[in-house]
Amino acid sequence: MPSGLAEESSSARPQSLMFSFLGVYVLGAGVAVSSGSVIDVFGRVGVSEEAVRSTLARMVKRGLLARHRDGRRVYVGLTDRAEDVLEDGQARIWKTGAVNRDWDGTWTVVSFSLPDTRRRERHELRSRLVWEGFGPLHSGQWIAAGARPVDAVVAELGLAEHVTVLSSRAAAPTDDRDLVDRAFDTDAIAARYRAFVDRWGAAAPLPGLPDDLARQLVLHTDWLQLVRQDPHLPAQLLPDDWPAIRADEIFRELAAAYDASSALIADAVLDVIPVA
Repeated sequence: MPSGLAEESSSARPQSLMFSFLGVYVLGAGVAVSSGSVIDVFGRVGVSEEAVRSTLARMVKRGLLARHRDGRRVYVGLTDRAEDVLEDGQARIWKTGAVNRDWDGTWTVVSFSLPDTRRRERHELRSRLVWEGFGPLHSGQWIAAGARPVDAVVAELGLAEHVTVLSSRAAAPTDDRDLVDRAFDTDAIAARYRAFVDRWGAAAPLPGLPDDLARQLVLHTDWLQLVRQDPHLPAQLLPDDWPAIRADEIFRELAAAYDASSALIADAVLDVIPVA
C-alpha cells in the first residue's frame, strides 16, 4: 500500500465502502459495473483485490447484488433489495442530515417485554431500535424524538403481541433534556462528529489519497457511518456548539467540491453495461 494511504483510508470495513461506492456511482444509473473496475477503484483507498472479491461474493449471496456477464467479463448490478438499502442511506445523508431543527415536541415510546426463550428476537429488536434512532430510557422502554414508524420492524420480527408503541410528550417533573441525558450518550455522539471535523476540516484533507474519486468515496463512507449512528436528537435540546452542525457543513461543502472531478475519473475508470 502506498505511503500514507493506510492512514488516510477509511477505517470502515470494505462492505461499508462498497455501499458508499454503489450509492454514489451505481444507484439510479441503470448499469452494472465490472468487478475489475471495482477492484481498481478500491485499490485507490487501500482495499485489496481479495477483499473486494470476497465482499462482492457475500453481497451476491445475500441478494444485494446480481451477477451479469458480457463475454468473459463479470459485472455486478443492484437488486431491488440493494436499491431499497441504498435509497435509505441517501435519504439519511441528504434529507434527514445531521441536525434536527424540525422537532414537534413529541417522543415515540416503545415498550416491550420478552421472555428469555426469545432472547434472539429481543437482541434483534434492540439493534433495530438503535438503527431507527431510539435510546433506552429503561431496560424495556426506548424513546426517539418525533414520529418514528416502527410497525414494519415489529411485524417483521413477529413481536406485535409483545410490543407497545406510543406517541407522547414530557410532562412535569420530567424535562425533555433529562430524557436526552438518560437515554442517549451525547458525549460519544459529539466525539464522533468532532473526529470527523478533525479529519475533514483541513484546507486540503487526506492529501495522501490519489485523487478526488478516492476522497469522495472515503468522505461518503465516513459520513454515512456517522448519520446511521446518530439518533437525530432535536437541536434545541443540544448545546449551541453541537459539532454535528459544523460537520454537516463540511460534508456538504466537500461532497460538492469533489463531485465534478470524481465523476470524470469514474467515467474513465468504471467499465459498465446497461441493465434493465
